[in-house]
Amino acid sequence: MASENPDVAVAPVVNNGGAESSNGKGEQLESELSKKLEITDVNEDGKEENDEEEGSKAEASTKKKKKKNKSKKKKELPQQTDPPSIPVAQLFPSGEFPEGEIQQYKDDNLWRTTSEEKRELERLEKPMYNSVRQAAEVHRQVRKYVRSVVKPGMLMTDICETLEDTVRKLIQENGLQAGIAFPTGCSLNWVAAHWTPNSGDKTVLQYDDVMKLDFGTHIDGHIIDCAFTVAFNPMFDPLLAASREATYTGIKEAGIDVRLCDIGAAIQEVMESYEVEINGKVFQVKSIRNLNGHSIGPYQIHAGKSVPIVKGGEQTKMEEGEFYAIETFGSTGKGYVREDLECSHYMKNFDAGHIPLRLPRAKQLLATINKNFSTLAFCRRYLDRIGETKYLMALKNLCDAGIVQPYPPLCDVKGSYVSQFEHTILLRPTCKEVVSKGDDY
Repeated sequence: MASENPDVAVAPVVNNGGAESSNGKGEQLESELSKKLEITDVNEDGKEENDEEEGSKAEASTKKKKKKNKSKKKKELPQQTDPPSIPVAQLFPSGEFPEGEIQQYKDDNLWRTTSEEKRELERLEKPMYNSVRQAAEVHRQVRKYVRSVVKPGMLMTDICETLEDTVRKLIQENGLQAGIAFPTGCSLNWVAAHWTPNSGDKTVLQYDDVMKLDFGTHIDGHIIDCAFTVAFNPMFDPLLAASREATYTGIKEAGIDVRLCDIGAAIQEVMESYEVEINGKVFQVKSIRNLNGHSIGPYQIHAGKSVPIVKGGEQTKMEEGEFYAIETFGSTGKGYVREDLECSHYMKNFDAGHIPLRLPRAKQLLATINKNFSTLAFCRRYLDRIGETKYLMALKNLCDAGIVQPYPPLCDVKGSYVSQFEHTILLRPTCKEVVSKGDDY
């Protein structure tokens, strides 16, 4: 064994007299040394095995980390494209859409914030709230994109069709379940509302124009009505600020059991504190006294209550669970609008019962309106888009019969300028939600 292990030197035996005993001691010494060497070999082998085990564990852990990183990448939410093309429902796979700006009630309604009973009422309405929030998220994304692409020199028809096509993609238009709530209003300058280009219109947006972009989205008839003003010339900034701040004031004053006339008085006070200088002449901004905000119902853009934007309105109160479009119009003109220009907006009367029609063409057009729009507003371009032709006489017949209501453009005095801002609010049992609020306004 000694020769097999060259590192071990056996000490020579000096005692000749005890040859057998010394040989026995030598053998014992050799066996002890060999045992020690075997133990060290085993320890080294064990260390190597441990090292190998640790190495394999390290490799396994790095593989797990890589897998985790891959799974994290998979879980990342998709980002919206530019121009927007991914439906909003796909951007929120959980099915939960972001809520709007929350404002607390004040004074006598403060108790609602912490009421457990009111919170339970909200939980019951959660599916409906979610539908409204989805429509609002579509509105936010569409208006963000449109604001980035609108430039002087564009055809008004192109602006409207770009906006409407984007809404259809993002909301995944589906008959009366999801889609556009009313025609895109893009009223210019002294035209305050209800103007959109009819087919063949060649109107071009100019640098000195003031354009009100008012469009709506809906999911299951829950409508978002929201508007803003575009002006390229900075001299109009105070005019835009007047209606924007007046709208914020209206939202702040709104609440459960608040009288509508009190909101109008607050709006007018803010609106008429602004002045705007246009081409060297100073104008006080006026609230347009015969335009109003309004309550909103399912598939009903004007649900019966009006929110005035001047003092002296009706004393009706807002109620829990109601939706309102708080909108204000600031004008450099008379502050009063009248119907003018060619009509483009129409809407089936919400309360129209069965009315007998003589003209077969009118009956056929009514069937088309019922199928595609029901009681939501529409315009002539929408009828053209779904393949209707030579329908003007039939449309007039439906209007004369009281089944369809025309909404001609509303205009202040020619040469004046009108701005508009609008948000949809929800009077929840515990708080007020500005559903359509975004980073832009």
